[in-house]
Amino acid sequence: MSLTVADLARGAMTEFQEKLRQQHEDSMHRELEALLATANKEEAEISRKDFDGFKKLFHRFLQVKGPSVDWAKINRPPEDSIQPYDRIKAKGLPDNITASLNKLVVVKLNGGLGTSMGCKGPKSLISVRNENTFLDLTVQQIEHLNKTFNTDVPLVLMNSFNTDEDTKKILQKYSHHRVNIHTFNQSRYPRINKESLLPIAKGMGLNGANTEAWYPPGHGDIYASFHNSGLLDKLLAEGREYIFVSNIDNLGATVDLFILHHLMSQPADKRCEFIMEVTDKTRADVKGGTLIQYEDHLRLLEIAQVPKAHVDEFKSVTKFKIFNTNNLWISLPAIKRLQEKNAMEMEIIVNPKTLDGGLNVIQLETAVGAAIKSFKNAMGVNVPRSRFLPVKTSSDLLLVMSNLYSMDAGSLTMSKKREFPTTPHVKLGSSFTKVQEFLKRFENIPDMLELDHLTVSGDVTFGKNVSLKGTVIIIANHGDRIDIPAGAMLENKIVSGNLRILDH
Repeated sequence: MSLTVADLARGAMTEFQEKLRQQHEDSMHRELEALLATANKEEAEISRKDFDGFKKLFHRFLQVKGPSVDWAKINRPPEDSIQPYDRIKAKGLPDNITASLNKLVVVKLNGGLGTSMGCKGPKSLISVRNENTFLDLTVQQIEHLNKTFNTDVPLVLMNSFNTDEDTKKILQKYSHHRVNIHTFNQSRYPRINKESLLPIAKGMGLNGANTEAWYPPGHGDIYASFHNSGLLDKLLAEGREYIFVSNIDNLGATVDLFILHHLMSQPADKRCEFIMEVTDKTRADVKGGTLIQYEDHLRLLEIAQVPKAHVDEFKSVTKFKIFNTNNLWISLPAIKRLQEKNAMEMEIIVNPKTLDGGLNVIQLETAVGAAIKSFKNAMGVNVPRSRFLPVKTSSDLLLVMSNLYSMDAGSLTMSKKREFPTTPHVKLGSSFTKVQEFLKRFENIPDMLELDHLTVSGDVTFGKNVSLKGTVIIIANHGDRIDIPAGAMLENKIVSGNLRILDH
């Protein structure tokens, strides 16, 4: 069989690409060494571990081009791989659930800042309910669990270099609570120039010209940084077997005893090493990652991995009916095993950013749920929507501050007085984006027990004891202002134009 010119050209091309890849990698290694040389000894030791992880990610980034999934190979997960929550709940609880709780650790992802809601500092320190912050509610939940079952479930916070200092200052206030709190830090990776593929940092510092040079590499970094911190080994030595991981801004992510019991009651040879809580998609969740069957494994498919031609199909509620809540139950010994064998497989998310000065950079990230395919006997559990109550925007904040939810020992549950268990659809305009602005616009939070849909746009304020029912749309045109008067009851109303109420 003779070689054609095209074959030879292809061979030369791949050889050229291989050389280019090698050059990129050599240059990257040189730059990273130069950066480490600017750090003090202690800092350099931590950063060297971080950079080892980054080098592996960068190496894979150079190898992989194009979408990471072959659409034709995607199948729906087999029936038994995603269990309905009711089936797990039907098993009931053993008398000694305390024994199971003693093997559990709660981990909250606490690396994010409150910038998208107009707040400085860690997002977990924003007040969400009766002056309680996300962190307060988390501590209250776990303390209540420990007191009720006479157990000692520890709380672990995965901080980032953005949140660590502020979070540690606050932790002192919980020293008399019945909950042991540990922290560890996510890695710090260098942002790279989109053109040269080299770090933009000039040194290891975080200030001045270097402020924008670093990033925490997504929550998929939990496995490596937890392992590197030494905390994983410490908890294993205490006899802990599972972690329950969730985003700190998901107020529905409380410890579920039925799922915990399900994990603990599996036979030793069939131990489930990973449970992903999923829930039914609604129109609001079309971008959420979903579980698929791919090459005989359960796998998380994120929108970023979907070829452009299939994005609409991915968003459809009929083909992909569920999405990942990012509430995950993961075996600690399994994390240690996979980390030591370097066998944790996670797809790379390439996140392009434009910095304030206009420079285009890329961040290489991974997602914690993407590792599901590396664990044995992994499964999904289709949980009620109430276990997914994230606060990403001021619209979400309005819901959790309202009488739609009642609070008990740090846990929010839908009020018994609401006839429909669905959450209303709330869209607040840009005047409400920042928490400070949002709070100024409500004298108190309206009664929303019978609300289905609320849209507010423009310069709108709410007086005391307003009640909203059915579908309410309030639109103040540019330059106009609408003051909803105290005690107003709006049911299936559209309010527009200009409605000023002035004190005289």
